[in-house]
Amino acid sequence: MSVYLERPEFEGNLLFRAFINDGMTIVYPHWHKEIEIIYSIRGTVNIGVGDDIVPVSEGEIYFFASGEPHYFLASPNSERIVYQFDLSLFDEKNVKSVNDCSLIELFETGEKHSSKWSKSLIMEMKKLLQQLFEEVEKDAPGKNYALFHLLFQLITTFYRRLPQTQIKVKKGAKSSTIKYKENLEQLDRIFTYVENHYEESITLEEIAKFSGFSSYYFTRFFKANTGTTFMSFLTEYRINQAKFILANEKVPMIEVAEKSGFASVKTFHHVFKEQVGISPLKYQKKFLEI
Repeated sequence: MSVYLERPEFEGNLLFRAFINDGMTIVYPHWHKEIEIIYSIRGTVNIGVGDDIVPVSEGEIYFFASGEPHYFLASPNSERIVYQFDLSLFDEKNVKSVNDCSLIELFETGEKHSSKWSKSLIMEMKKLLQQLFEEVEKDAPGKNYALFHLLFQLITTFYRRLPQTQIKVKKGAKSSTIKYKENLEQLDRIFTYVENHYEESITLEEIAKFSGFSSYYFTRFFKANTGTTFMSFLTEYRINQAKFILANEKVPMIEVAEKSGFASVKTFHHVFKEQVGISPLKYQKKFLEI
């Protein structure tokens, strides 16, 4: 089965989210640049990591490093809280001390399963994870500040108390991880290009040339690693930009179309309605008093 890139959908500018999945939510092999922490709150969650199946029992924690492929098997009578966050949250360039390892290295070399941690670290992490989820759920004033505070506590705790793994990585698994990291770096360049140029006309030939690929190879590379075509991804990105504008700004449709990268209002209206199910104007009316 193919392993696809997942791009978590975060709300606003805080690149963090937490949600509950039940045991019958099967997640196919995927990878992403964000760190992911799994907290089993009921029953046993069965996680696929490389060639291994790792059972994470109730009360246990497991995390994935950036770019590490994983999946979830059906795990009846279980529930898990999933936490995902981007390491750019921590402004590493300005915050990291000289003697600290990088954040990527911290998560790559640390013991990922709480069964290998000290009891005190387990208790501390369970407390932090519960507080993080409660903050996400209650939506109180100062929510983002509270989340930042707890996430920095989590990082500090891992720096000081997370044991280092003693397991040697299999040769095949190591090369596989390197491949995904190389792909992740290339995809990051592509995504950054889209973020900076989505308001302009972007052709397949242009993005392929930017990436250093032929159009044919680029098409295969992007589809194999994301599960979608580049043009479908670009359209979805522009639609999401349009949704944000429509929900927050009272501006004419022609301006929404231009700001979100569509060549004409007619094209924008057609694509938006096809993708979202309602017209841009109706979508706008859901959020603003016209």
